[in-house]
Amino acid sequence: MDKWMTPRKTPIKARTAPPEVRRNQLIGATINCIADQGISGTTLAAIAKEAGLSVGLANFHFKSKDALLSETLKHLAAEHRDMWLRDVQRHNLSNADKLRFIVSAQFHPRICSRRKLAVWFAFFGEAGYRKTYRSISSQIDMERQELCAELIESIIADGGYAKADAEQIALTMEGMFDGLWLNMLMYPAKFTRERAAHQVLDYLGLVFPRHFAV
Repeated sequence: MDKWMTPRKTPIKARTAPPEVRRNQLIGATINCIADQGISGTTLAAIAKEAGLSVGLANFHFKSKDALLSETLKHLAAEHRDMWLRDVQRHNLSNADKLRFIVSAQFHPRICSRRKLAVWFAFFGEAGYRKTYRSISSQIDMERQELCAELIESIIADGGYAKADAEQIALTMEGMFDGLWLNMLMYPAKFTRERAAHQVLDYLGLVFPRHFAV
């Protein structure tokens, strides 16, 4: 199995299971289907089959394919946000360490698997779902970007980096995140999670040499 792939879990065969378990089961199946077939090739029937459930049960939890796709994207966005927010809220970390944790979360194996990257870019690339992508992810992306800018502003003040622009540096980081995710999806043999994280940290080391040793 490709080390980037999210392993497929054996579907739960029990006839009854808590609603949350079934919903997560269907969301996981949706991720696999989109990664394999794209959004246009993903049907509710295919998702149900991947999950080992009936179409009727899938319809019971999600009234339509669009509803399930939206919930899948919300799940990925929340998972990503929880990953970096957990460490940023720790009071015993310096602002530079908090920024390091944001970078680390961006390339964490649970967030940055090839299947999940395929889902993100499927929504971004499918014109009919681009509005859904923006409505769900833009608020979280902006929250992370603004937080990065705040942390960077503190680092600038602490280190006396008079010529540094916090907002521009935060925007550059966002561009690196997106570009590296795309490169990892397209060229997995050349671009790895570890190397991607080092590239962002190397950039921060050039900008803030006293806080991020290169």
